[in-house]
Amino acid sequence: MILYYLLKTVHGLFAMVLLGTVLVGLFFAYRAWRGGDLQQIALTFSLLVRLDLWFIASSATLLPLTGLALAKVGGWPVGQLWLLWSTGLYLLAALCWLPLFWLQVRIRNRARKALRDGQPLGPQIAAHLALRVRLAVFVLGVLVAIYALMVIKPL
Repeated sequence: MILYYLLKTVHGLFAMVLLGTVLVGLFFAYRAWRGGDLQQIALTFSLLVRLDLWFIASSATLLPLTGLALAKVGGWPVGQLWLLWSTGLYLLAALCWLPLFWLQVRIRNRARKALRDGQPLGPQIAAHLALRVRLAVFVLGVLVAIYALMVIKPL
């Protein structure tokens, strides 16, 4: 029983890190862009790329492992509908994160280049940011749906 609660705690912490990093990234990306300062945009997106690699990638990798261990220790069959839906939504979030991460790297690189060359970012990067924000909001909604399934276990 102690192992179950330990796994549940670790799984919950990884989930909080994942959700928190998505929220922080969304907030700071939007704030930096609205500020319009090219140096702030470059710095913010440099930090967001690092945050994604350190926190999102690590917690997103460890969450399925702790989730499977939790299901096994908790005695839940992996074929339960709420677990299958959670897994499917999790894969959807991961597939959305890949282009989201690519967009962040692209915005970071363009902002650095614009700073070096003394040029504005241009409309293409604004479109990248708009897409990045939409993807991040979608991923956030998917993560909230997963959390609801995990807490309620309705199916």
